[in-house]
Amino acid sequence: MPEPITTRDRRRAAVIGAGPNGLSAAITLAQAGISTNLFEASATVGGAARTGELTLPGFHHDLGSSVFPMAAASPFFNSLPLGRYGLRWIQPPVPLAHPLDDGTAVLLEHDLAATCANLGSTSDAASYRSLLQPLIEDWPALCREILGPVLHLPHSPLLLARFGLYGMLPAATLARSAFKGARARALLAGLAAHSVMRLTTPFSSAIGLVLAAAGHTTGWPIAEGGAQSIAAALAAHFESLGGTIQLNHRVATLSELEPADAILCDVTPRQLRQLAAVDLQQHHRGYDRQLARYRYGPGVYKIDWALSDPIPWTAPDCGRAATVHLGGSLEEIIAAEAEPWKSARGSGRNGKGSDAPKPFVLLVQPSLFDPSRAPAGRHTAWAYCHVPNGSDVPLAAAIEAQVERFAPGFGDCILARSVMPPSDLEEWNPNLIGGDISGGAMTPRQLLLRPTPSLYRTALPKVFLCSSSTPPGGAVHGMCGHLAALLASKF
Repeated sequence: MPEPITTRDRRRAAVIGAGPNGLSAAITLAQAGISTNLFEASATVGGAARTGELTLPGFHHDLGSSVFPMAAASPFFNSLPLGRYGLRWIQPPVPLAHPLDDGTAVLLEHDLAATCANLGSTSDAASYRSLLQPLIEDWPALCREILGPVLHLPHSPLLLARFGLYGMLPAATLARSAFKGARARALLAGLAAHSVMRLTTPFSSAIGLVLAAAGHTTGWPIAEGGAQSIAAALAAHFESLGGTIQLNHRVATLSELEPADAILCDVTPRQLRQLAAVDLQQHHRGYDRQLARYRYGPGVYKIDWALSDPIPWTAPDCGRAATVHLGGSLEEIIAAEAEPWKSARGSGRNGKGSDAPKPFVLLVQPSLFDPSRAPAGRHTAWAYCHVPNGSDVPLAAAIEAQVERFAPGFGDCILARSVMPPSDLEEWNPNLIGGDISGGAMTPRQLLLRPTPSLYRTALPKVFLCSSSTPPGGAVHGMCGHLAALLASKF
């Protein structure tokens, strides 16, 4: 391991990985006056927040994340002058659309009253308002609580208690107990499916409630020009603080780094075990065993499309949203989201036979609101579904069938497609183990003790984890990196 520098007026830090969390960690360290060097194995910064031409020339696709409700809500991102470096948020007219088989769509509108009005019944409207109104009214406070350190004295204990009362419930239980109609139940189920948990699992309601509240407050924006704009703005701000970024520089072992007071790793536990294999095996076997026991969750199977025309939705309101949930009813989504947990690599949902659940598909159509994504008159879209970790079962046909279900004639719009199964996603970004985009399974235990009870601190002196494998977990918000760097800067 590198020997720490002891001269406190020349503190130095190294950050491995220039995803949103690595960039946030680097910025936080630089803000503290620490000379910080950021190492990135790829040719561009961004991690899973990058943009490129996957299908045809002139069609710009977000390679990973594409819609950013938690980035817009992030206390850390909102403290930075990212607009100065070209970041522009685009808010679609509707954050989310969820089409149904009757030809209509349930909409998560920016306006709470408008959302309530399309839920189908006055009782479900009243229940939805009762669940969401307190979270909306104190949204900044809620964000500080849920995106802050796991162990802290709550600033808003009553708000947190109310959120926890419903958030701890399985989403299936909350949907059935709070709502009587299919529309409201389907809306909540689709929101909760972002948790990448079985909807019968405790705490699966929490992310659904958070995303609903985000839709009514800071929104579900896309970044003008693509996800790369977020990473570029973070990188530019870091460099303005005196930080340095070394691209195309893969760090194979921690011992190859120059002496530093702190090393922050925007990697998952599996990569940390590779970076520090000798030290962990020789001196920290207990911690190494803890890292080895860390569980990875379902992967995703992703398709990007270059399109000749907008998607021809049966429900025209779907064209008002960048994000569209394709899963039908609560019961369908429960079955679909249970499937990725049933089996391991190479098995599970196979898209064949009547007994295979239809996948719950998350679709994004950014070019409807950002014309820079495609040539004039053309469009881009992408979609994914959850699959068993590392699954090699082809699902492109099943995903496109779900789109056709709610948009007949979609296939006729496809000019080209790029298919990325879990193995391709992991090859593109090694943090996406088996296609897991959350940095590890979102089990009740790993929601809190992530990845071990020591959280950001490792057993290695001066070495910290700062990826989405630490609290508060997945999504693009930078808080994992920011909180890890605050801790590291104290040493």
